[in-house]
Amino acid sequence: MRLSEFDRAIEHEFGAAYGGQLVRELVLLEFGGRTGEQAITAGAAPRDVWFALCEAMDVPDSRRHGVGLVDPGRRHG
Repeated sequence: MRLSEFDRAIEHEFGAAYGGQLVRELVLLEFGGRTGEQAITAGAAPRDVWFALCEAMDVPDSRRHGVGLVDPGRRHG
């Protein structure tokens, strides 16, 4: 997942304002108590942060994969 895909996925699932707030403020234990923004800045893969945010926010599995892609038929690792 590229950073642009991460941003689209966050906006699609949570909305622009709330999604941005989650990425900036929600502490993720998986990343040593960093926020998603801090984790990505420190080198974490956007995909890993996306899945951690989905887990923390109880996003159903059916909405976790392929979100953020311009062409949902195309998948990136």
